[in-house]
Amino acid sequence: MSSKRVAKEFAEASQSPPVGFSIALPDTQSMHTWHLTLAAPPSTPYHPGRFALLLTLPPDYPFKPPALRFLTRIYHPNVTNDSLGNICLALLKPDQWKPSTKVAAVLDAVRNLLVEPQPDDPLEDRIADEFRNDRPAWEKNVRLHVQRYALEEPTFPTS
Repeated sequence: MSSKRVAKEFAEASQSPPVGFSIALPDTQSMHTWHLTLAAPPSTPYHPGRFALLLTLPPDYPFKPPALRFLTRIYHPNVTNDSLGNICLALLKPDQWKPSTKVAAVLDAVRNLLVEPQPDDPLEDRIADEFRNDRPAWEKNVRLHVQRYALEEPTFPTS
């Protein structure tokens, strides 16, 4: 069931990807690992950044949620400000995940986090506080991170 669903979702998502995304498989050709590139929405301080994300679908997908993380560093209250790039996204939490949810919906939700960060459910309290209390400083820090990390072509690990 899992492999068939994953193959179908990959075919759909790669042929008509969610807005801002391009999707590829790594050289290993594992259907359970996807390389995603997200072009930041123009209306956000993350623009013109391009971000690499790694999507990993567990063997028991869709009954367990996928794991998704930023490979490109990003200054965001809902993403760990480190090389792990873990994302706090409600619909990926095991107690909120629904097997009917598709990867495309997850990707739309991640893109929406760039448009509208969720400072009330942060992974980075300091960045969430800055977002709420000093928006100009937050935007400046976002732009500095974009310049430093997100203007090159996104890269993915080879292994």
